[in-house]
This record gives sequence, C-alpha cells and structure tokens, in this order.
Amino acid sequence: MNDITKLLIAGVLVLTSTQMLANANKPHKYKHDEITKSRMALDMTETYDNRISLGFTAKEKAEFLAEMRQMLASIQGVITGIGTDDRELIVKSARYSGNRMARATPQSIKNKTPVSFEEIGGPTHMKFEELVIRAETDDMDTLAELTGEIMQNCLACHATFKVD
Repeated sequence: MNDITKLLIAGVLVLTSTQMLANANKPHKYKHDEITKSRMALDMTETYDNRISLGFTAKEKAEFLAEMRQMLASIQGVITGIGTDDRELIVKSARYSGNRMARATPQSIKNKTPVSFEEIGGPTHMKFEELVIRAETDDMDTLAELTGEIMQNCLACHATFKVD
C-alpha cells in the first residue's frame, strides 16, 4: 500500500467517524436497531469525549466549520493533483488553506482559540504554503509525504478540540 492510499484511507476514516457522530441523532431510513446503536455510540462519545470545546457562538461555529470543510477540500484537491501529476491543481488547492485563510479568520474566533489550538493551526496553514512552493519542483512522492504531515496536524487538532 503506497503513501497516497494510506493517506486517503486515513482521511476517509476521519470523515466517516465525524459524519456518523454528526448524524447519529438525525432520522435515518435504517432499521430501528441501527438507529439505536448510533445513538448509543453518540451517548458514549459525549460521556467520554474529553476534547476541548472551543465555545463558539452559532455564527462562529458556522464560519469555523466552513473553514474546516475548505481545508478538507484543499486536501482532496492536493491528493487529486498528486495522483494525476497536476501541479497547478496542487498549488491552487493548497493556496485556499494557507495564510490567506488564517488571515481571514474572524477576530472573534481567534480570540476564543487557546494557544494549544494555535500551535497546531498556525503550522498547518504554513505547511499548506510550503506545499504551494514545493509543488513547483518537488517530486510527487515528496508532496504526498508533506500532505501526510498536514493530515497528521488535522488529526491532532480534531483529536484535541471540538466545536459544539
């Protein structure tokens, strides 16, 4: 299994877990037993979820989650660019989540994020900027490794913080 495949699998697992938790209390077309299992899993997660809540307002939460979805879209574009040897797509995709995004984050959100969040978020945005620069010359395997490092930051952040 190559690095790109491992990266894709890790991303899918994170998305699937997050989506399952987000949809656990929503109505489903599935059998009652499956709904009950989903709700039980959510209840256990809430009981044992020791992640740090960022305490955003509804508006801040919407803005913040939009940024997270953009970062995920950037990763998807980068991976597609690596897989198709499309350097322009890598650059275009990575730019969206670099310093431009960090600078555009509303001040009310910045004021609520703890230093431990910033210690992950800042370097993550910088790695996207590094990816923009390195996409011009580095081989695709090296770009995949850098993308894997970005995903490690994503996983570390999602394991530490929550938006509720």
